[in-house]
Amino acid sequence: MRILRAGSHRQMPWKNGGGVTTEVAISPPDATVSNFDWRISMARVQDSGLFSAFADIDRVLAVLDGEMLLTIGDDRAVLMGPTYEAITFPGDTPTRAEVFCAVTDLNVMTRRGIFSAEINRVDQGDIVANADETFVLFRSKAETATGEVLAVDDVIHLSRFERLAFGSGPQDAWLIEIKVI
Repeated sequence: MRILRAGSHRQMPWKNGGGVTTEVAISPPDATVSNFDWRISMARVQDSGLFSAFADIDRVLAVLDGEMLLTIGDDRAVLMGPTYEAITFPGDTPTRAEVFCAVTDLNVMTRRGIFSAEINRVDQGDIVANADETFVLFRSKAETATGEVLAVDDVIHLSRFERLAFGSGPQDAWLIEIKVI
């Protein structure tokens, strides 16, 4: 188990220059936004507008705070907020957000045809890492069974088959699983 503290997440401009993203993890570790295999980030979206385009990338997006209407290509718009499930869409399809209330999103991007990802709310007491890469993003305080104290936006990275048990479980956390296809 490795803890990625919120204060050590890397801040960087969006690819389209419209805002700032918080990069939580990237593979390989020396990759850039142009050549990653997979990438986990969070962004504060305050204004309506187009998403950055990423060729040959698939995205999984969950809204952690706020509310927006997301239109992906010519598809019908989808309302997104903290109680809604994450959605998957191609990173190279024109995507527009209409922001109703400033949004913090969780975005997992994977190289199409090589990796896939899922984002789900943590709803159980223990987590077993069944994916090739497993992360847990905390949106509330928590404590592991071994006494590690976790703060908002801290992330735990689990090795395959590693188990995470809570002494004091989070009220709000998200499970991120990345798999090799």
